[in-house]
Amino acid sequence: MHDEFLCHVTAYGVCGGRRIGVPLGTYRAPTLALALWWLRDRASWIAERLDPQPDAEHLPPAALVPVADTVPDVPAVLRAWCGDVGRQELVADELAAGRLVRIAVSDDTTEYELLAESVDALRMQRTIPVLVVPVA
Repeated sequence: MHDEFLCHVTAYGVCGGRRIGVPLGTYRAPTLALALWWLRDRASWIAERLDPQPDAEHLPPAALVPVADTVPDVPAVLRAWCGDVGRQELVADELAAGRLVRIAVSDDTTEYELLAESVDALRMQRTIPVLVVPVA
């Protein structure tokens, strides 16, 4: 029943005391397999940008410095999620059942959120009758 999926990736941070979301991408996946592929691809994309190879040609020498051991390792968490077949199956089961899936990981400055949901489930929610309460 759930044939199409809407996927989003957003980064959230604080600017001027306010929480701000920056969209990093949206994809309308025509199949469950493509929704999962896109989420893994975006998670890998974020990980590579946060933790590039030190010898990457686009980086000047000594541009990268290690962070403190107390800072959560977002790239490692995202890479682990991408490689975990069990967690991928759990996400697939949730999406196939029409439930919203949210994968979120954060470090000391930013939260990275991957969302996916069934387009069919969204349409069904819109068709649920609204309860109208008469005002006396």
